[in-house]
Amino acid sequence: MPYPLGVSRPDLEVVDLPTPEEVFKVPRIGAKELVKYALGPSLIALGISIGSGEWLLGPLNVGQYGFVGVGWVIVVSAVLQTFYNVECSRYVLATGETPVVGWGRVPPGWRLWIPLSVLIVIFAFIAGGWAASAGQGVYALVHGAAPATGAEEPRLWAIGLLVLVFVIAASARRISRALELANWVMVGTILVGLLAVDLFVVPWGQWWAGISGFFTPAAPPKGITATQLGALAGFTALASGLNWYVMGHYRDKGYGMGYRAGFISGLRGGRTEILASGVTFPDDARNTALWRRWYRLLLTDMWGIFFVGAMLGMLLPTILMAQAVTLSGEKPTRASVPTFVAAALGDHYGQGMFYLALVLGVLILFSTQLGIFEAMVRVTTDAAHATSPRLRALVEGDPRRFYYPFMLVLLVVISVVIHLSLPVGLVEWSANMSNLGALIYPFLLMYLNSRLPRAARPRVWHYVVLVLNFLFFGFFFVNFIADFLGDPLVVF
Repeated sequence: MPYPLGVSRPDLEVVDLPTPEEVFKVPRIGAKELVKYALGPSLIALGISIGSGEWLLGPLNVGQYGFVGVGWVIVVSAVLQTFYNVECSRYVLATGETPVVGWGRVPPGWRLWIPLSVLIVIFAFIAGGWAASAGQGVYALVHGAAPATGAEEPRLWAIGLLVLVFVIAASARRISRALELANWVMVGTILVGLLAVDLFVVPWGQWWAGISGFFTPAAPPKGITATQLGALAGFTALASGLNWYVMGHYRDKGYGMGYRAGFISGLRGGRTEILASGVTFPDDARNTALWRRWYRLLLTDMWGIFFVGAMLGMLLPTILMAQAVTLSGEKPTRASVPTFVAAALGDHYGQGMFYLALVLGVLILFSTQLGIFEAMVRVTTDAAHATSPRLRALVEGDPRRFYYPFMLVLLVVISVVIHLSLPVGLVEWSANMSNLGALIYPFLLMYLNSRLPRAARPRVWHYVVLVLNFLFFGFFFVNFIADFLGDPLVVF
């Protein structure tokens, strides 16, 4: 018998949960199989995470104001966002629907929430600050010096990197798996490289200042604005209230009921259909036990990879920036922050260190570019495919026929937008727009997750954490709007 959930969308079909061994095609899930097959979707989120916040906004704020009064914002943001990610992914595992499709089940229905959600994601990330910043890094690699403010060539490199994202997606058999493998390489290289550079150039006192700054309760430093702190909070870890736009990769990985729903394949992969509506599992002892296994895998992926990686990804660049400030005697600006560390280390340690720092910076920003660009296309594809029978008929059930043309359209639009402002200014805009999501989606999640099969429903304290997300990130968005329109609500 179908399972009714929410409004304006078809009831969920009811079938048994698959076992993890069935999904990952292994006889058992041990430590080796866990790493090799089961973990991975959080790496895509982490690849996005270690970018705009960790390489740009965190170092910018620490470089200008120090660790105390800034560090605790990073920790609170990372903890709240990881809990929020788990709640978004809970819905995906229990229904096989991506969050953007699930929002259509919340009253008054899909005609409001699905188009609005797509527009919010596009509006937040279309600015392309992550792409423009990566282009600045490539320019510096090629020319051996940071670009002049407003130079055109870095933007051309940014466009070239967007084309590279398209090529990666198009050449994959299974897009999510290609992104996982790319991020295993990039994130691993980034963290190992940063750790090596930090151990070489950062004194132990600076390490302690960074670590203790995370846990020192203090008022924000004098001179920093709530808009700057809001950008840091929004892009620490991932994208605060909009993190749901990446959690659909758990469906494509085959987690839980995602295995029954299908995935977006690459051009080299076979034709694969995605269910227009989700599926869920019966409320019995066997499926309850299987749900607990899937949920433990989700927690391992999110807390063991995403949270730990996000904290390291923020600590290592920020202490490196603090040391770069000490070495150069200057402070980073919005214009200089993408290449500031490389320039400072190069002046002190030579061209080899300059180029090493640049390569790490480009990898950091490109991993963000890869994840954000693909996710905007993915969210729009999932939304259009789920809500338009005409589109499903037009593409003959093959979502790739929408996915790739839309990716090309988005590439052109971003290529125009990145000419409009400084990269870091665009990133701060995107970060504060991400905080807008915290005013909306925690409550949509509460509605959906409270109506899942009993085994999958959250506990009471999970709802409390969702409210804390609303209060913390929502405050920064409201202040951002007040600041944008005239006077900020809070000045430090």
